Amino acid sequence: MNLLPRLLLVLSCLASSGLAVELKVVPGWPVLPEGEILGQVSGVGVDSRGDVFVFHRGTPRPPGTDPAKAGPIQDADIVRFDGRTGKLAARWGAGRFLYPHGLFVDSRDHVWVTDIAYHQVFEFDRDGRLLRQWGEAGTVGADAAHFNMPTDVAVAPDGAFYVSDGYGNSRVVQFSADGKFLRQWGRRGTGPGEFNTPHGVALDAEGRVYVADRENDRLQVFTPDGEFLAQWRSPAIGRPFGIRIGRDGLVYVTDGGEPPKIMNRSKLLVLDRTGALLASIGRFGNQDGQFMLAHDLAVSAEGAVFVGDILGRRVQQFRRP
Repeated sequence: MNLLPRLLLVLSCLASSGLAVELKVVPGWPVLPEGEILGQVSGVGVDSRGDVFVFHRGTPRPPGTDPAKAGPIQDADIVRFDGRTGKLAARWGAGRFLYPHGLFVDSRDHVWVTDIAYHQVFEFDRDGRLLRQWGEAGTVGADAAHFNMPTDVAVAPDGAFYVSDGYGNSRVVQFSADGKFLRQWGRRGTGPGEFNTPHGVALDAEGRVYVADRENDRLQVFTPDGEFLAQWRSPAIGRPFGIRIGRDGLVYVTDGGEPPKIMNRSKLLVLDRTGALLASIGRFGNQDGQFMLAHDLAVSAEGAVFVGDILGRRVQQFRRP
């Protein structure tokens, strides 16, 4: 294995090691119409203007409902809020999705989402116009043209993108900017480069790929072409659900705990790029700054952090004091 990428990873982290990070919840954010509540919040993204996109599952359906049989959710599943004021700015997506999951906003303000019942990845403009899609609706597979419950997307500045795929498969898939399959890596397992529910994926400024390997209770780091660099596992990291890299170079992670067996831990974590813990924010609960199940997150250009709580059916904003 080429040791240079690993050495560069360690050297690039020295500046951030040993820092302390403090984030405080912003009470009363966002502002929903009187009497309204979000559905299960599965995905969160933030655009270049600081607006926040929330992907939620609408009005709860009866337990055990098969999304494919129930049909598309009729609520507008994507909601855009003003990042500062929390004012509701727009909503769209009604009648389009079966089972929302991940959301990512790229440098062009395109909104990428995954639907784990359709087994598809979608790219929209910020106003909800469909631009492109990948996967075959309702059909599972592990080849270049199919997914099996894809969970998340990360898009590089040049437009190439990565999909964590996901619940059914245990792989990461890379596509070129024009949407062509480039490569895949990973299989189900516990060894380096193997996954058990790759649930979140993120890229740093150097193009390294970070994967929240949820059921293996670890984060894994790869080169842009899938060469294994490192794994981070510790009690402090817990069970990572979502992952994003801030412009500050720090790694932001949601630890969702271990549902349904243990429902007493859910946190927002901040790590340096050696995996060292810089901050652990929040705990299990439904008060401000607490989480029932912290599922996904986004980091704005100015460092505000937005955390989607899937069981708490809300999104919260955190800022440095």
